[in-house]
Amino acid sequence: MKFVIVVDTQRDFMAADGALSVAGAEALVPAAEHFLAALRPEDTAGILFTYDTHEPEVYANSPEAEQFPPHCVKGSAGWDNMLSPDTVDDAIPVYRLEKGVFDMWAEPDIVLCDERRAEAPPLPRDAFFERLRRDGVRDVTVIGVAADYCVKWAVEGLLARGFDVTVPESLTRGIARQIRDVAAEDFAGRLLVTA
Repeated sequence: MKFVIVVDTQRDFMAADGALSVAGAEALVPAAEHFLAALRPEDTAGILFTYDTHEPEVYANSPEAEQFPPHCVKGSAGWDNMLSPDTVDDAIPVYRLEKGVFDMWAEPDIVLCDERRAEAPPLPRDAFFERLRRDGVRDVTVIGVAADYCVKWAVEGLLARGFDVTVPESLTRGIARQIRDVAAEDFAGRLLVTA
């Protein structure tokens, strides 16, 4: 069994006219939809979509604002995901995690919400991933953007928690560095990059 994390495939990053468009990201959308639609319940423990999520008054004073213009404002068109959970087999659990910083592991008290059942109680992030490991899930596939920012930190946190991580090169894009460079320079053989 594997778990899949889809990092920040939101309009502001993925669309060519997004507020912080990642070069080449829009071309990933059809391939990523095909990848998600092909996942089988017997092989997939679940899928997590991360959402970069900002409030204008908080973002203006954040370290991220020193590097990047405002983007992914919650409730805006730019915050919307360009990949639909509806493409995923109904038997595979689908979750959402909203984060206010690059690193999905950095903020305390982050929760996962069930994308299909709004009435389901939120699940604490750290307890959720501990349960995955207890249930024998060791392999995590990460796709999305940006390879040298949010994808990198997602991978780093997974490796620190004992997961084996794969990133398909064809399903991620970076801003200044692509995933093969990130793997070689930051992870020294601990991250598997596939075609």
